[in-house]
Amino acid sequence: MTRATRTNDWGFPRWRGYGTGRDAKPLRMCDRSGCGEPGNCPAPKSPNSPERWYFCTTHAAEYNAGWNYFEGLDKEEAAQREHAERDQTSGYRQSGWAEWGGSGDGSRSRDEMRALEVLELDTDADFDAVRKAWRTRAKLVHPDVRPGDAAAATEFQRLQLAYEVLRAAEERRSWKGFQTEA
Repeated sequence: MTRATRTNDWGFPRWRGYGTGRDAKPLRMCDRSGCGEPGNCPAPKSPNSPERWYFCTTHAAEYNAGWNYFEGLDKEEAAQREHAERDQTSGYRQSGWAEWGGSGDGSRSRDEMRALEVLELDTDADFDAVRKAWRTRAKLVHPDVRPGDAAAATEFQRLQLAYEVLRAAEERRSWKGFQTEA
């Protein structure tokens, strides 16, 4: 016995258009009143509550700026919760150490890259080269060497900031290396 009609869903190529059978998906809007952006960032309504607000990126950042995750906990409970959270996020911490998900050239963050530009160093410069370049350049524009020169003072502040960014990054790397060895 043969069929009276034949479907268009057999074989390749498909004889009907892609996505014709799909309905529109509902889009969750930002929970902030008056906002028309999509709300794709969940935020807790209160500590330890499964209920969530859904904000757009801008309102989520605004909401999180005033959020205290450890509100209402004493120091011991806060330390226990922080330890438990760190244990659960060890994969993220590992990816940060391996530099999988950062900006820049893959081994340094964007801030480190800017700091290297201020010191006029290559992206693969080690910390000894950073220290040497910082000392050499800082001696030229130090406020004690050039008193009253506003441009020199501004340049010295830029150099100091760049050095601090790179020093903090080097300490983070050495600390993470120490933690993985232990």
